Amino acid sequence: MLRELWQRLRQWLARPNTGAWAERLAADWLQRERGFAIVARNWRNPRDRREELDLVCRDGDVLVFVEVKARSERARVSGYYAVNARKKRVLARAAKSYLRRLRPAPPFFRFDVVEVTIPVPAADGTRGEPEIRHFDRVPLFGKDYRWW
Repeated sequence: MLRELWQRLRQWLARPNTGAWAERLAADWLQRERGFAIVARNWRNPRDRREELDLVCRDGDVLVFVEVKARSERARVSGYYAVNARKKRVLARAAKSYLRRLRPAPPFFRFDVVEVTIPVPAADGTRGEPEIRHFDRVPLFGKDYRWW
């Protein structure tokens, strides 16, 4: 029994961190395909560690907060729709915390979602390339939002 538990723990610890892999893939893709500059990865608010931003990027003069979602191609909910109202509230709080720490404040900012779709392995064990979809200007902040 103890041996079985130990083997399960070893398997769990040895499995790849899909979220971190998807974030690296998304960051590389955003730099290569969209010309973004990566400012921060996995930024956490020092006062409240629960507030996290996957990627903070620059797209010209615009500061872009990016949420990366990795999903299997068989997932019932796509990565875009996985960013629900509750997650958006958490992201908005984290983005506001990040913006309060900047001097001078950026003139423009927005929120994007990058969805990394992971293909299911074929019968022979091979796996295709992941598909990356970028959704820009996702509504996160209200029209009357003032952050200063």
